[in-house]
Amino acid sequence: MSKVFGYPEYDEKGEKILTTYDNEYKAMMMDIRVYRMKAGETRTFLREGEETAVLLLSGNITYKWNGNEAAATRKDVFTEGPWCVHGCTGTEIAVVANAESQILVQCTKNEKDFGARLYKPEDAPWGYSSVGKFGNVAKRRVNTIFDHDISPESNMVLGEVLNDRGNWSGYLPHRHPQPETYFFKFDHPEGFGASFVGDQVFKSTDESFSAIPGGELHPQAVAPGYQMYTCWMIRHIDGNPWLQTDRCEDERYTWLHDAEF
Repeated sequence: MSKVFGYPEYDEKGEKILTTYDNEYKAMMMDIRVYRMKAGETRTFLREGEETAVLLLSGNITYKWNGNEAAATRKDVFTEGPWCVHGCTGTEIAVVANAESQILVQCTKNEKDFGARLYKPEDAPWGYSSVGKFGNVAKRRVNTIFDHDISPESNMVLGEVLNDRGNWSGYLPHRHPQPETYFFKFDHPEGFGASFVGDQVFKSTDESFSAIPGGELHPQAVAPGYQMYTCWMIRHIDGNPWLQTDRCEDERYTWLHDAEF
């Protein structure tokens, strides 16, 4: 049985492994890792038969791919928007750290040729959702870096969520058949929240993650006083890609849409 939550550590080379194709989280069908990079360090990613997305979480880096080069800076995930290079199989993506930086790398198997693209903060603007609903304690900011509408040849979705302090996210409780992985960060290292995966509940802490099998309900909550960041990553199912309109809420809770608080 696959595990649904994890608290991985960085190894001596600055790599934190979340999900792989054959570890305890293989149901995600993605290889997801986070890297701490020192100033002057270069990491290169080249995967045959897989697509790769390299997301800047914080720091100052230079991306290099397909003869292109772009500088990217991000103070942190709470104050500035995302930079990401997304490439198809055979795309070599190099990251040069100009200062201490942190990146997340999301991969999945895909033989399609769709080139590569740089996504800038203006390509994935934050937008508030659930404002004024559910007693106004489920509002959050969301961005979508790429999904099926933006990159139809991709087998993945990549986006980010910022929870307001003490608020819920992914509410009402909802499910979809595609597996999804959440990577959490908090604006203070002792911050925490609750991650629901079906009937299981886990304490979400800084840089922990949840691996949500397809079909499981998965709302989240963050403790008062703390802001929570979630990088959300979905793997499409062959013939059944996840779409923005695919939000199957648990019918036991849908009455709350019309409730007054």
